[in-house]
Amino acid sequence: MSKIYSVSVTRDGKWWMISVPELDALTQARRIDDVPTMARELIALETGVALDEVEIEERIELASGEDLSTRVRAIKDRRVQLLEDEAHVKSETQRFAKELADAHIPVRDIGSLLGVTFQRASQLVNG
Repeated sequence: MSKIYSVSVTRDGKWWMISVPELDALTQARRIDDVPTMARELIALETGVALDEVEIEERIELASGEDLSTRVRAIKDRRVQLLEDEAHVKSETQRFAKELADAHIPVRDIGSLLGVTFQRASQLVNG
């Protein structure tokens, strides 16, 4: 099992400053998307550990000291949950549309019941 390094990330002008306090090491990245790679490369260089074995836990902070990591993680987790919920609703809607069609409910009425256009209701029934 590889060691997980804590990485502190702050904004300084046009750069994201990346600090690894445990190693007393610092690097920077222009874009937030580059932070994990830059942090892992810094740790690998400082410790001699293979890059693919370096794991990090980021803490992104504003100048005010507010930790953005928790809020970012919560939003990402919520997005995943919404995608799962959306897939479930789509599946349930299609199943219900087919049940209604099997009960000889007209496609236009199925659309009205489900709150979709009759064209979408037709896709659901025939999909």
